[in-house]
Amino acid sequence: MTTSNRGLNTAPAVLVLEDGRTFRGRAYGAVGETFGEAVFSTGMTGYQETLTDPSYHRQVVVMTAPHVGNTGVNDEDPESKRIWVAGYVVRDPARVPSNWRSRRTLDEELAAQGVVGISAIDTRALTRHLRERGAMRVGIFSGEAIADEAALLAKVRAVPQMKGADLSGEVATTERYVVPAIGTKKLTVAAVDLGIKGMTPHRMAERGIEVHVLPANATVEDVYAVNPDGVFFSNGPGDPATADHPVSVMRAVLERGTPLFGICFGNQILGRALGFGTYKLKYGHRGINQPVQDRTTGKVEVTAHNHGFAVDAPLDGPSDTPYGRVEVSHVCLNDNVVEGLQLLDRPAFSVQYHPEAAAGPHDAAYLFDRFVSLMEGQRA
Repeated sequence: MTTSNRGLNTAPAVLVLEDGRTFRGRAYGAVGETFGEAVFSTGMTGYQETLTDPSYHRQVVVMTAPHVGNTGVNDEDPESKRIWVAGYVVRDPARVPSNWRSRRTLDEELAAQGVVGISAIDTRALTRHLRERGAMRVGIFSGEAIADEAALLAKVRAVPQMKGADLSGEVATTERYVVPAIGTKKLTVAAVDLGIKGMTPHRMAERGIEVHVLPANATVEDVYAVNPDGVFFSNGPGDPATADHPVSVMRAVLERGTPLFGICFGNQILGRALGFGTYKLKYGHRGINQPVQDRTTGKVEVTAHNHGFAVDAPLDGPSDTPYGRVEVSHVCLNDNVVEGLQLLDRPAFSVQYHPEAAAGPHDAAYLFDRFVSLMEGQRA
């Protein structure tokens, strides 16, 4: 990616999809060029959490909500220390943000972090195109980066695809750190960081859990060196088919019978550890309004999502695995995609969505309580 702040918000910009369709608009954020996988997010709020979610690494996010940036940018809501999206696409950016916590505009924040974006395009038409054709590679070009469309298209088609991409090591912490329990410490969790969001260990800390966050390349020995009551595998970017190391670590955890909880990428890792395959969705689930049914209770939850891959597991009943029986515990009501797994003979479960609700609804917060119950039950 090359960027410049010259001509901010006034430079022309063009978005080029790998199938040749183009959209012309104005620069938003930094000026230059950027590449990634074009995906769309249906959230009407929470753009700061989306931008700073490591799961969006190497993705160009199209916001389906027409007005973005109304509340500006604050210093409390980021989910990590930087913006991870490769590019940002909006229709009508806010001219003046209005919120008591705002410290700067979204445009300024994107420019400061070198994130190339585009505004003033028909994001509805772009979203419909991605729904019909599927997520695909894309480039955004602005200012002096704009050239002949054939040359720009060639650049886009030279970008690696998301399928087969091994990215968790690029976004995970390189050093172990500890998030202390809030109040009295009750439990200890080893959290394998595959692209963890800051709110996730916070949700556990609220429940009296001391969280030891470990790098993506942590070994089984690293995990058990913290004497954990439970092990957690986080969300993260990339193709789960490439994540052989986390799969091997998870299998070791399953063999020991330690309580285990995984979300998003962690759900896909559990699927692979149990022997199921994974596959790429046509355009994925992203946003904070996805309906999921908890099949163990029948309750329907509105949930926050960000995933382009899914687990290929049977929905019609329990399956036998090397670690006992497992059933699909949650399913997306839009398309019947597997949204959760639960082992029946060992203390392990996972969900495909983001129960930490940053941003998003709080319907799934009970899953952290379920994890606590597993750990307390194992202790007893």
